[in-house]
Amino acid sequence: MSKLTPNLIVDAIEPCLPFWESLGFTRKVTVPHEDKIGFVILAKDELELMIQSRASVADDVPQIARGAYRTVIYLEVPDLDAAYAQLRAAEVLIEGRSTFYGARESVVRDPAGNIVFIAQHVVK
Repeated sequence: MSKLTPNLIVDAIEPCLPFWESLGFTRKVTVPHEDKIGFVILAKDELELMIQSRASVADDVPQIARGAYRTVIYLEVPDLDAAYAQLRAAEVLIEGRSTFYGARESVVRDPAGNIVFIAQHVVK
């Protein structure tokens, strides 16, 4: 099964939370960064939304820290190697990293300049 989740990139997460919470989203995961929230996953029913601070992005993936983007796409796939092998028109920013949250990820830029994380969550 695959899953596509938008990740909104913002200057600060805290001012955004009341808006999304008023729409019924609740905090599923919160990750601190320095003295603020650096990353949060919000959920409502079957919907999921990620919000990440620019400072957190800069520390986590410096290759994409610069730029005028506001959204990153996070695509979960059952087989990262198979998905990555199918990419032909993408600029590779990171090829195959492992994360603390149990994912193998590659990061690419599509032909329009959008940043896409392609991830396979590894069962521990």
